[in-house]
Amino acid sequence: MADLLNLNRLVYFTTVMETGSFTAAADRLDVAKAVVSHQVGRLEQELGATLLQRTTRRVTATEEGRQFYERAAIILREAEAAYGDISQSVGRPTGTLRLTASLDYGAKIVAPTIAEYLRKYPKMKVEAIFDDAISNLVDEQIDLGIRIGWLADSSNQARRLGTLQQFVVATPKLAAGLPADVSPKLAKSLPWVGNAQLRGTGQWLFSKDGETVLPELKPVMICDKTPAVLACVLAGIGLGIFPDFAVEDDIAAGRLVRVFADWTLPSGGIHAVYPPARFRPAKVRAFVDLLVAAERKRARSTG
Repeated sequence: MADLLNLNRLVYFTTVMETGSFTAAADRLDVAKAVVSHQVGRLEQELGATLLQRTTRRVTATEEGRQFYERAAIILREAEAAYGDISQSVGRPTGTLRLTASLDYGAKIVAPTIAEYLRKYPKMKVEAIFDDAISNLVDEQIDLGIRIGWLADSSNQARRLGTLQQFVVATPKLAAGLPADVSPKLAKSLPWVGNAQLRGTGQWLFSKDGETVLPELKPVMICDKTPAVLACVLAGIGLGIFPDFAVEDDIAAGRLVRVFADWTLPSGGIHAVYPPARFRPAKVRAFVDLLVAAERKRARSTG
């Protein structure tokens, strides 16, 4: 059965059919005439049928040969088209890109990057899932996941795109009512808005000049989506902890102010995560390149 799948022999046979002789076929394929004759003979042996009638003057196809040629030509055209399609997709983005990202990073960074991507590759389509819940890339057939924070161990492959800092923020009015000596040591007594999607919502490690504090935060409310947490913090319900990109505009506009600004929280990473694969499609590589550029631009603007 394996020999029947030898496409090379189909090439030799169809070329003889198209050129009308073993000599002309050998010239087209740039091989010796004996090679063409041998390969066609092997094909006939494997099929158990005579495909070509040979005389000293001409080569003619049998009825079986004509029927086989029609099918073989289709097979070779399909194989060539499939090879061409894959070769093109390796070289340039084609098809549909399916990606996932968190709500906040998706809205702030990924959405503008998608717009740039579609301008650059207008024949592409994008399916985006913005959700704070972590999607299973393999089960959901997702090409690319953008993960914020700290990666959990998995079989996925990852590339670091950038770094994020975490800020404690509150409305100016709420911050003005805090004690003058407020610090993470008093965090337990302060109102917080928690994010149910984050592991360890109730504890955060603060550092300053070699000193560390691990207070237990007491949320007065908990939301399951980051934009909802931000909306509640902007409403003055409590303090919140966010990645820098999520609140930098609100801080610049004066809607929020940093609290504990002289203390730092652990920095996290921004990663492109891929399902396991040996090769990465061009549509994914091109999008990740644009994200890297967006992260570099963001780093320069905030640095």
